[in-house]
Amino acid sequence: MVALPIFYLVYVLPVEFQCGFSLLNCAVKPNWSLALNMFNPAEMNPFSPNSFISQMGLGAGSTFFKSSTFPGLTFAAVLASFVIWGERKLLAKMQYRIGPLYAGRFEGWLQSFADLFKLLFKEIVIPAKADMLMFVAPPFAMMALSGALLATIPIGSTTYISNSPYSLLIAIALISFFPIVTLLAGWASNNKFSFIGAIRALYQMISYEIPLILSVLGVVILTHSLSLFQIATDQTKIWYIAPMFLGAIVFYITAMAELERIPFDIPEADSELVAGWLTEYTSMLFGVINLAVYIKLYALSSIFTLLFLGGWLGPPGVPDFVWFLIKTVIVLTIFILPRGFFPRVRIDQLIDTGWLWLMGLAFVNVFLAFMLNAPGLL
Repeated sequence: MVALPIFYLVYVLPVEFQCGFSLLNCAVKPNWSLALNMFNPAEMNPFSPNSFISQMGLGAGSTFFKSSTFPGLTFAAVLASFVIWGERKLLAKMQYRIGPLYAGRFEGWLQSFADLFKLLFKEIVIPAKADMLMFVAPPFAMMALSGALLATIPIGSTTYISNSPYSLLIAIALISFFPIVTLLAGWASNNKFSFIGAIRALYQMISYEIPLILSVLGVVILTHSLSLFQIATDQTKIWYIAPMFLGAIVFYITAMAELERIPFDIPEADSELVAGWLTEYTSMLFGVINLAVYIKLYALSSIFTLLFLGGWLGPPGVPDFVWFLIKTVIVLTIFILPRGFFPRVRIDQLIDTGWLWLMGLAFVNVFLAFMLNAPGLL
């Protein structure tokens, strides 16, 4: 499956361009013998520097492999699938239910993959009066934004896709695009429930992004850096969750609102809006949105780990990316827990919490960062 598209893009497509897309009547022929190498498992091993795929620049150390496989999109998608299963089992235990049980025999651990196959074979229904292009584009735009977030996140001292000195700024910029995509999805559906849900999501996300940005400003002041890599490595003496505890609390709450998770699920209030801006999405369009949201959950949990929990720093003897994943899974679990016991907040409570309490706490956190930034204090 991997060999065929790579072989076509690298060897067949350039020849087709030379021949005007008529291979039968062209003197230039692709080197078909190379296909035999590409179907040899040893030659397709990305971890071997002498394999065919590594010689093509697609090995484990390449940007392509990091972006597409580890620590990029494939790894995040598989982790998100298990997070969905883990969330369903955890909430079931909290509420005296069973949760997924049969798929995969052991505690239903293959339920997420069973749901994937179910969605793959369902019909994609597009409303008759919806704008087809604008309706189909948001799920893939949301997946692209979630995938781009992963490129800014280092999960180890040598395990990252890119190491930009402005990675935190890039991550915040990418997060700010989600409200636009959500509004576009609700508007394109041509459904009043979808549009009302999209408007709710727009003002909720924008309102909570301001204290979200202010919550990370304290860490930036202490480290004098916008690099997530540098911020993590600067926490060798103390994790910033101790001096910047208020910032961590504000980041946690605002990230919950950004993810539209309970108790901030007003844009998808099922008792009022059916499913909010997601109402008209079915089949794999819904599946892509759901996967993008959980990848975004993993990305925000990773950013929390880098900002406040020392990133991959931990006791020696264990690979640094393992420490990072342990911390991130703990943060993920803390993000999931409120769904089991919190009711949905009212719209006036949402506004008061964001603009009054969280904004005030974020400014206090910035003031504390300026105080701690004095020479010799931290």
